[in-house]
Amino acid sequence: MRNAMNVFHLAIPSRDLQESKKFYVDGLGCRLARRYDDRITIDFFGDQVVCHLAPGDVDSEPCMYPRHFGVTFKLRGDFDLALQRAIDSGLEFFRQPFDRFAGRPEKHCTFFLCDPSNNLVEFKHYDDPQFMY
Repeated sequence: MRNAMNVFHLAIPSRDLQESKKFYVDGLGCRLARRYDDRITIDFFGDQVVCHLAPGDVDSEPCMYPRHFGVTFKLRGDFDLALQRAIDSGLEFFRQPFDRFAGRPEKHCTFFLCDPSNNLVEFKHYDDPQFMY
């Protein structure tokens, strides 16, 4: 079971580490934890994302499903702040904000960004927090 002492870890391909840093750190406001010649480690909203230099593994045509990752915010205000930061930073939206499952109990607002290596990043907030899992 997850607790505050543990973090989720995800490794993703990066075409260019400086581009990845600019997107995640400068654009989204995540913290750069470590940098090596072949990877950067990011504190991604409390979890660990490692961007590995792997230009040959970048998707040329990304699709939302099934391959994406992201963060689900418990508080609507945090979702709104992330959205505004993405807009203010000029980040590339793969899908503009929209309501998914409108009219159903699991309704949530979401948007998708596309990082410079075509990794899709989803941000969402459920009206009813019991649907976060």
